Amino acid sequence: MNKKTKSKKNTQITAVKDLKNKILKTLSSEPGKQLNYKQVSARLHITDREQRKVLKDCLDALVRDKVIESPTEGKYVFRPKSQTVLGVLEITNAGHGFVIADPLPDGTRMPDIFIDKEALNRALPGDRVQVALYAFKRRDLPHGEIIGILERERTEFVGTFMAARKKYGFVVPDNKRIYTDFFIGEENKNGAADGDKVVVQLTDWPEQATSPFGKIIKVLGRPGEHETEIHSILAEYDLPYEFPADVEEEAEKIPDKLDPKEISKRRDFRGVVTFTIDPEDAKDFDDALSVRPLENGNLEVGVHIADVTYYVRPGSKIDEEAYQRGTSVYLVDRVVPMLPEKLSNYLCSLRPKEDKFCFSAVFEIDAKAHVHSVWFGRTIIHSQRRFTYEEAEGILKTGKGDFARELKILNSIAKKLRTQRFKAGSIGFDKSEVKFILDEKNNPTGVYQKTIGDSNHLIEEFMLLANKYVAMAVGRNADGKPSGKIMVYRVHDDPDPDKLIELQGFVSRFGYKLHISSRKQITNSINAMLNAVKGKPEQNLIETLAIRSMAKAIYSTKNRGHYGLGFEYYTHFTSPIRRYPDVMVHRILQWHLEGKEAKNKNLWEEKCKHSSQREKLATDAERASVKYMMSKFLMDKIGKTFEGVISGVTEYGIYVELVDNKCEGMIRISDFKDDYYIFDEDNYQLIGSRKGKIYQLGEKLKVRVKKVDLQKKQIDFSVVE
Repeated sequence: MNKKTKSKKNTQITAVKDLKNKILKTLSSEPGKQLNYKQVSARLHITDREQRKVLKDCLDALVRDKVIESPTEGKYVFRPKSQTVLGVLEITNAGHGFVIADPLPDGTRMPDIFIDKEALNRALPGDRVQVALYAFKRRDLPHGEIIGILERERTEFVGTFMAARKKYGFVVPDNKRIYTDFFIGEENKNGAADGDKVVVQLTDWPEQATSPFGKIIKVLGRPGEHETEIHSILAEYDLPYEFPADVEEEAEKIPDKLDPKEISKRRDFRGVVTFTIDPEDAKDFDDALSVRPLENGNLEVGVHIADVTYYVRPGSKIDEEAYQRGTSVYLVDRVVPMLPEKLSNYLCSLRPKEDKFCFSAVFEIDAKAHVHSVWFGRTIIHSQRRFTYEEAEGILKTGKGDFARELKILNSIAKKLRTQRFKAGSIGFDKSEVKFILDEKNNPTGVYQKTIGDSNHLIEEFMLLANKYVAMAVGRNADGKPSGKIMVYRVHDDPDPDKLIELQGFVSRFGYKLHISSRKQITNSINAMLNAVKGKPEQNLIETLAIRSMAKAIYSTKNRGHYGLGFEYYTHFTSPIRRYPDVMVHRILQWHLEGKEAKNKNLWEEKCKHSSQREKLATDAERASVKYMMSKFLMDKIGKTFEGVISGVTEYGIYVELVDNKCEGMIRISDFKDDYYIFDEDNYQLIGSRKGKIYQLGEKLKVRVKKVDLQKKQIDFSVVE
């Protein structure tokens, strides 16, 4: 077959496929209605005799494939397997869609519904859609077509303006999953120049239009410039970097001085040894610890949390803005706070040498870390010292420095609490965090991994203790049974068994054993593996995969426990400056202490869902900023060689994480010149079809930095043979 004949045949195949899709769309728009081929032809505006013959052949082929039915000779009908389904659309980078269906009345969920590119029908990622199910499956999943867009998740997108002619242009979205460009008329360019990074708003998408219409609502700047790229990340994830004027005005009106009447209502801890331990660059100090001996030989340990709800009242503009934001966002070069700076860095922040209002959990605890009692209530504290983690770590190691005795006592108890926690089934995910050294222009001059020491664990254990006891205080009665009261929990479901089996198979290649026959075996063997992998080249990879095998922790009013921590009751109480769920928990706990309780469980559950969604957006934005900074770090290192570990394998190529700096990039399958490689999905590997060479997950190899695209945040490597 010559090239011309082959090209003609391919064109015919594509035309037939397109016609089948049009037929299916026509019939599925009137499910259950019988049409003959002339009626279908009329709806598709097909009048040519030869085309009608092709259409009849396509109809018969769809009947043979059991996509449609022919109840009587010459009549055709589409019958969905069930009623149409509602759900949320997700789109892969390859352009295929999956609809996550709403739960069924009994609470169960059907599998994700596969949607062909041609059946997306103008729906975009995150949209709430209506799906008609086909009578056949794809990829062993239900298969369907989007027949209605009920609600757009978003209408604003980040992209690059491309001027086509003087009077119009297009915006090409940064997000690969947004599969269409936006048409921009002359009147909607808003001063954007060719090549500018912009925010475009979708204004209309007529059925006959191939591209949606949009207008540019903000020009972010020239691509590649630092501020442009950071603001692009914030805009892409719907994260505002400025507070509305009325919110700032409301914050400014809050008095700086503490009200003497309020002080008199609170338990006074200003005479007790109290300090904070935080990262070196922190300004919002959420938590402080106090410690003093009791006459019976036990200790009183206070976990003091910034009393945000004293300043931020329900219904205020600050509260509404904080709820919408949901969380502070920590990008590589800045913090986008949940609360205005006057609150987050000054009034609420537990700064040293200042009196501060707190909401506290005060424990009576013995030297063996057994809790004898706990008191909750509003307090006033005076932090005598602000430690960085590094300073506290140095004092713990040397035994010398401010409050060395108190730090030693608290560290001893924290270690015992940690031991108790792991015995009860907690998993030790101490995943190392990649940090950048930035110069005055925010250029990365170095990359390092943040180390976790005893000082980190000290704070962690007391925060976990407070969170657990607050959840129990509201969530269960004195007899240990559930109270039935509304509470905001931090829940973490059991892991998917299939993911554990995959993890088990992978880590065995490195010589690690994972036993998954019981919960105790799972936690014990994961902890043993995480300890054994520390300091080894595969550490970051295995820690990442172990975390991915777990379920995602979310907020909910339905308590399902926290698998990773091994806690039956758990919440978030200790970071209200930067997390809105903690604000909700403070309010619920105060009502509980007053003998009241929260009302309207559905409303609180909706708030939990919103908080979980905002948390995910913030996490995605933080990852995007890390990818951007990794790209920036390697910009001047093109052509240099590094040691790497294969961290991912896909049909498009392999991802490689560099051992020295943890930057991750891809070797595209087209860049393997020595052979034609086939993707083995089950074993996470590429296999050379002729020579049999294998590239598999976790394998070490040398790579060269081939290309860096700052705008796409993409790093390309090539193999060094």
